[in-house]
Amino acid sequence: METRQVAEDIRVEGIVQGVGFRPSVYRMAEQYALRGWVLNDGAGVWIRIAGAPEQIESFVDYLKRSPPPLARITRITRTAIPVTSVPEPSFSIAASQTGAVRTKISPDAATCTACQQDLRDPDSRFYRYPFTNCTHCGPRLSIIRAIPYDRHQTSMAAFPMCVACESDYQAIANRRFHAQPIACPACGPQVWLEESDGQILAEGEAAIAHLGRLIRQGEIVGIKGLGGIHLACDATQETAVAALRHRKHRPAKPFALMVRDLAQLRDYCPVNAAEQQVLESPAAPIVLLTPHPECSLAPSLAPGLSALGFMLPHTPLHHLLFEHIEHPIVLTSGNRSSEPQSITNDEARDLRAIAPYLLLHNRDIINRVDDSVVRVIAGQPQILRRARGYAPAPLPLPPGFEAAPPILAMGSELKTTFCLLRQGEAILSQHLGDLEHPAALLAYQETLKLYLDLFEHQPAAIALDAHPDYRASQLGQRWAAEQQLPVYPIQHHHAHLAAVMVDHHLPIDTPAILGIALDGLGYSETGDLWGGEVLLVDYTDYQRLAHLPPIALLGGAQAMRQPWRNLYAHLRALWNWDDLLSQYGDLPLVQALAQKPRPLLEQMLGSGLRSPLATSAGRLFDAVAAAIGCCFEQVTYEGQGAMELEALIGPDMEPSLANATSYPIDIDLTQTPHQLSFAPLWTALLNDLRQNVPARMISTRFHLGFAQGIAHLALHLAQTHHLTTVALSGGVFQNQMLLTAVRQQLEQQGLTVLTAEQVPCNDGGLSLGQGAIAAARHLLNHPDAKTS
Repeated sequence: METRQVAEDIRVEGIVQGVGFRPSVYRMAEQYALRGWVLNDGAGVWIRIAGAPEQIESFVDYLKRSPPPLARITRITRTAIPVTSVPEPSFSIAASQTGAVRTKISPDAATCTACQQDLRDPDSRFYRYPFTNCTHCGPRLSIIRAIPYDRHQTSMAAFPMCVACESDYQAIANRRFHAQPIACPACGPQVWLEESDGQILAEGEAAIAHLGRLIRQGEIVGIKGLGGIHLACDATQETAVAALRHRKHRPAKPFALMVRDLAQLRDYCPVNAAEQQVLESPAAPIVLLTPHPECSLAPSLAPGLSALGFMLPHTPLHHLLFEHIEHPIVLTSGNRSSEPQSITNDEARDLRAIAPYLLLHNRDIINRVDDSVVRVIAGQPQILRRARGYAPAPLPLPPGFEAAPPILAMGSELKTTFCLLRQGEAILSQHLGDLEHPAALLAYQETLKLYLDLFEHQPAAIALDAHPDYRASQLGQRWAAEQQLPVYPIQHHHAHLAAVMVDHHLPIDTPAILGIALDGLGYSETGDLWGGEVLLVDYTDYQRLAHLPPIALLGGAQAMRQPWRNLYAHLRALWNWDDLLSQYGDLPLVQALAQKPRPLLEQMLGSGLRSPLATSAGRLFDAVAAAIGCCFEQVTYEGQGAMELEALIGPDMEPSLANATSYPIDIDLTQTPHQLSFAPLWTALLNDLRQNVPARMISTRFHLGFAQGIAHLALHLAQTHHLTTVALSGGVFQNQMLLTAVRQQLEQQGLTVLTAEQVPCNDGGLSLGQGAIAAARHLLNHPDAKTS
């Protein structure tokens, strides 16, 4: 008796192209004796299949449970069709089709274990080839021009496959079956080493070996990597590291490092299980770790900081390089200060004043993708910069957002990303840097255009930050005016908190929760400058319940670069100058402030000219850092004062934290919104300075006191408004001690605390929150959209 046959069209959406999905489907279909075909199209993977009903059920179940390692299924749709629609006697892989683009692009992935073995196997034709890859690893976003993800749509189109690679590509049982970047020494990209005059010193493996010798000799070199050019030197040679700082005009911002493997890393710092898992993941990000006290690395790798960023090799070229060097290396973005990372060979050659030797190759980088940065706090990874290895993997939007129209969210000014919302998901771009520099703004626009083309995204609305001077907001306004699209100006801190809500998949109709947003600066919708806010917040609206005291930003933007200005403003908000001089004139910090142009400062405070008020948590940290001698005069990168202030505490202070007395902070409940008062904090801090209390203890007491003040305020408001959930966001919550202390105190009182995990808590996550708020306001008919 013949077995009953049925047929189905099965649509699989998600990250399902370029990850070995079709060969995996083919093998499963063979296993379950099914016939039909599988192909890539604009929507993802389309499977047309026929066979016994129970075998199809087993096939789909296995597909869900065991997709390829880099695949991420977001939706499977099954439709019954006539059996006559599947005339094929067996199963095959069909040619890709075009169509409306709804599929996802896989992030670039670190070299898998099998490809590492090929690198070291003399019998493999991929032996010591620096571009070895398979369907489980290698370039994706960095080389793609369009989807479906096929070779001719990538920068690998310039390298026709040789007979052997074509054979592997067509062999269903091969790990490289339909691996689009497949290549070998006979047909693929090549690497060479050149010096400043353009002379080629070596090619192939000899170039990598020569590069290793140069690094051992203390030279600074450029290396064309997966998503951009890096600058490298021996991380144990202080002379080389100092020279790199001098040439790159980067006096203090920390450098990232790469180590050979986990064993070498443990020679320099402890690594727990959660950190190891992140380091060895396909994303292979930079992970912030605390070095051993007697670490032999160069002192100027991260001046004033207690943590260093380490990553493992993520390309075959890096693995081969470490066969020729003994120590960890600096591996930092190849660019001049504030400019985007270089990606072309010609751009790399413009860096010869920094790196006179360049290891280059002839595979084009289409998309600039910087290294991701992760910190593990209490066993939970927290992404601080979302780029290589994570972007552009889609984030599923919470329930209720499925019917949202296509929305483009423009992001912020610093640590910028943009976000495309469509069909119940968010596609968050890689980190695109700070738009203050014209080259960064141009790179932002180029990347945005590429994403819109890749995903055939036609926005029906634009979401942007409420700050009118942000370049991304201005760009969004112009575009909306040209296309006659509605605009949603989104308050900065509302967006921060909405991003955390999306991160934790809270449904669109979630009742308002308590949100605490602490950062440097954000524009309110009324034009005030905020930065330390406690909000009652849902996806469509917010209410300001409390905030930090408004303090003058003396000199406007100059206050962000010169911490002493914030110290002066904080002290003058509490004392007039004569009283301050009378009570604390013996303190070095007051004597130093007395040397500043006080008449001008007093005039600015009195008139408000170039000294707007701001409730900035970031500037409070700058003021405290300046008070105890961290970065008194100036900072050279964002957050330097706060980071050095936290680093003062050090891991060896942890046993004494329980006995440390926190600085007091008052809460003024008579005002609406409520307001914190820092008068008792500053009085205690200045008295500690007079008593010569060590700076690290002052920093500890400040962190504990600020955390306690924020937690007490949150607990009061949660009780008053009958709330059980608190979201924490904003760049200040990158501070591990502050985040941990606030979270612990709130959780001890039974509150549920949500923090950023999949997206940065800094402005890198802002565009996700903007898009979610705009979508919710559209779907729930909130009257907030403005037609440009």
